[in-house]
Amino acid sequence: MSTPKRFFVDTIGEEVVLSGDEFRHAKQVLRLSVGDEATLLDGSGKEYSAIVSKLEKGRMLLHVVKEQTANTEPMSEVCLLVGLLKGDKTELVVQKATELGASRIFVFSSRYVSAYWNENKLERLRRVAHEAAKQCLRARAPEVLYFETLEGALLAAKGYATKLFACEFLTKDAGGMSEIAAPCALVVGSEGGFSEEEWALAQSLGYRGVTLGRRILRAETAAIAMLAVAAHALGELG
Repeated sequence: MSTPKRFFVDTIGEEVVLSGDEFRHAKQVLRLSVGDEATLLDGSGKEYSAIVSKLEKGRMLLHVVKEQTANTEPMSEVCLLVGLLKGDKTELVVQKATELGASRIFVFSSRYVSAYWNENKLERLRRVAHEAAKQCLRARAPEVLYFETLEGALLAAKGYATKLFACEFLTKDAGGMSEIAAPCALVVGSEGGFSEEEWALAQSLGYRGVTLGRRILRAETAAIAMLAVAAHALGELG
């Protein structure tokens, strides 16, 4: 028996209306009809089992029959800060970060970022996060934000217990993953990496430098690998 399809909604009640993109996906792609089961998500960490009760033009009505707390959400809060990448690579990072349990994803511009940004990209990244959350059975999609400067992103994560800054020109790290504790913030740059001045800024804000091995990784590989290692160290992949 296949797992009921999952949909994000704004509010939950005994009766729920599915509209907009979620309705179109349910009706036109998944072809749900009256009597079919679905799982509704409101971002609270709970899952709601529901039955399609009525189809109308532009919307679907579902009757909620059961509420439960999801057991798929990570126990540790991890924020991934990643430099804006070229093409669709930022989307790839957001997708995989969602699967690996990131709670928040901050995309930032910095000195050596060469990718173009517009508000449509932010909406696209948020859709990617929602779709990835549904695919991997999470009950929440990570918050996705964009910062015009590296400093703004670093300041937004300043309060995290562990703050690690991956820098390609460092020869050794300051404790790194061996001392990681949640909540934690992980910083990875764009294809161009960071400048010495940006590393100095991170240090002044309490970030510790880490290396990702002797080989040069693509930016998207570095972001995904760093998050995976952190998740494992925090017991999220055990």
